[in-house]
Amino acid sequence: MKGVSTEPRQRFQRVKAEDVELNDDRLKDNTYTSKGGETFGLKAWNTLKQVRGKDFRREKTKKKRNTFFGGGGISTGSNSFKFDSE
Repeated sequence: MKGVSTEPRQRFQRVKAEDVELNDDRLKDNTYTSKGGETFGLKAWNTLKQVRGKDFRREKTKKKRNTFFGGGGISTGSNSFKFDSE
């Protein structure tokens, strides 16, 4: 057939992983637990990480409602850091 290739297609990647050099160890792990989140957020995350599909919206709404009624404060702090300019 015309135009059909037998070699596998490469998926699109805007940034090639092998070309990235991480200068700071904090950039290697981007999980929630590596950030040292607050206690209420950690409890909510432990519940929500197991929920899939339609139930996720319901569970998320329940967790948001808990914050309004004394479930704990939500931190508005920033976990960002500055890169060294070249």
